[in-house]
Amino acid sequence: MLIAGFPAGSWATNCFVMAAGPGEPCLIVDPGQESIDGVHEILREHRLHPAAVLLTHGHIDHVWSVAPLTSEFEVPALIHGDDRYRLEDPAGSSFTAAREQLLAMTKNTLELTEPSDVRLFADGEKLDIAGLELTVRHAPGHTEGSSVFLTDEIMVSGDLLFAGSIGRTDLPGGDHSAMLESLRRLVLPADDELIVLPGHGPQTTIGQERASNPFLRPLIEGLDTPANTRGL
Repeated sequence: MLIAGFPAGSWATNCFVMAAGPGEPCLIVDPGQESIDGVHEILREHRLHPAAVLLTHGHIDHVWSVAPLTSEFEVPALIHGDDRYRLEDPAGSSFTAAREQLLAMTKNTLELTEPSDVRLFADGEKLDIAGLELTVRHAPGHTEGSSVFLTDEIMVSGDLLFAGSIGRTDLPGGDHSAMLESLRRLVLPADDELIVLPGHGPQTTIGQERASNPFLRPLIEGLDTPANTRGL
């Protein structure tokens, strides 16, 4: 499997491009602010052809560039049904920010429009796209429709799990109890060797996080963990 990624925009959101190999169809995952040039560079370098844009959740920092990319390549955007409404108003459903502030962040170019072709996935669904087989697991807590994507070797975790941290739950749609349940259900039982590609920060493994993540330690010991209120 070919996976290339980079941190994009003011929030340093990880955008990934996944394919079975060079010259193949590919998935674009979480194209955030200022991600379009980086996506084009990866496509050129590996001779890839987008088949769909896959979204871990609907926050503005993960979906900023989804509409222009889906329009350019005439491909659908895929998101969990519980976060579908966020694509209608990515800014307003993520946090309160004046349009002028958002324009300033993008040098007076605003890409926040709704994709014309949005398709929904559900928990447990097997996605067979671009020669890749991914299992969807609904992971609410950060948002209502947050989801992770799994292969035998990789978890694309979005803002559920980071290296040394977990997703915040104090934004609209966040739910701390749901976050704890998602972590118990999806992270704690996973294999140590599973590689985690998070929505922000460096990649890690389940084993590394089980051993050192301060937000997981209480869950492993059967206690509730405090909420994370940092980052987006």
